[in-house]
Amino acid sequence: MRASGLVLAGLITLTSAALIYHRAQPSVKTQMVQYQSGDETVTGYMAFPEGKGPFPAIILIHEWWGLNDWIKENAKKFADKGYIALAIDLYRGQVATDQDAAHELMRGLPEDRATRDLQAAVAYLVSRNEVKHDKIGSIGWCMGGGYSLQAALSVPELAACVINYGRLVTDAEMIDKINCPLLGVFGAKDRGIPVKDVEAFKNACNKADKDVTIQIYSNSGHAFINENNAKAYNAKDAKNAWEKTFAFFEKKLKK
Repeated sequence: MRASGLVLAGLITLTSAALIYHRAQPSVKTQMVQYQSGDETVTGYMAFPEGKGPFPAIILIHEWWGLNDWIKENAKKFADKGYIALAIDLYRGQVATDQDAAHELMRGLPEDRATRDLQAAVAYLVSRNEVKHDKIGSIGWCMGGGYSLQAALSVPELAACVINYGRLVTDAEMIDKINCPLLGVFGAKDRGIPVKDVEAFKNACNKADKDVTIQIYSNSGHAFINENNAKAYNAKDAKNAWEKTFAFFEKKLKK
């Protein structure tokens, strides 16, 4: 699954005017953590709900920008909902603020290393006593959406997966590796992930009897959930997508 297929030039623009973040409750605690991924020590950003747990957990996978403030705020958002959230850093500390830099970082990301990082993140969560080891999910946006699917393909113990306008697969052998329920969120106007590709993925999953739910928003394009994206952000659809995401994880990770 090549991340470079997610290049969508001109669709995403960071603007300081659109910084509208969910504000976490004071009870949410955060910290930077380190854990092993192969021979490397990698860093992640964790957010914890109030209480002793054990809690279900969610791995957050960033867009092509890197582990920026938007992803960290999303981690807090999940902690508010009662999840331990681990936002991984595929770029090893690098964060892009313009499209050219983001494109270069994404193109330079080794796919095998990213897959190893996903597996390492799950292993790290399993090692923590406050995590429900059989209730770990993943979510990603754009490039991270494709890697959220990669988590479902490469981590058999994953319990739930949300793909936000990420690259898809249709190969039967790949689809057969999916062991967890999936929620896919897409925009009908997305030029990089067209509806025909989404439908092909859905059909392949249905043929393989996979638990997949697809939501396509007719008035939205790529990256419509990110409020920093002034050109494509759709507040109404983003709100609905978040509601569906929370409901999905509630059903799959808390029951």
